[in-house]
Amino acid sequence: MLKFICIASVALVATPVFGQVAQPSTNVPAGAQQGAASIDPSQPASGPQSSVPPESGQAAAAQPATGTQVADVVGTEFPTYDKDHDGALSAREFGAWMVALKTASDPSTKATAPATKSWIAQAFAQADTDKNKKVSKGELTTFLSAAA
Repeated sequence: MLKFICIASVALVATPVFGQVAQPSTNVPAGAQQGAASIDPSQPASGPQSSVPPESGQAAAAQPATGTQVADVVGTEFPTYDKDHDGALSAREFGAWMVALKTASDPSTKATAPATKSWIAQAFAQADTDKNKKVSKGELTTFLSAAA
């Protein structure tokens, strides 16, 4: 009799586990991964567009980017914003990238708004860890990885 009570108790406790739905795999094909990354709010608005269905993009946007993903995006997009091609972003170049990122997540962002300028200045000060008035690829990757 005790054996049946134990089995029944285990079955009652385990029943909710059987009703859970498995989370979908986060493995995304290589071609879709680039497109999913472009709709991530941490990506510039000028990034490549995707043919990934909206539900896939929403799932990707809801999950924070990994350090590797951030490094890949920084490596790809860095030359676009490094206008003087010196291997680092000036405050102006960094600001252009941050406005693009913020605009991707909030289309009402105005680059000339005082709040946006203040946010960019604070972000630049935080990203420029060696205080040389430039943000290198490494500094930018570290900064964006911490923000994700």
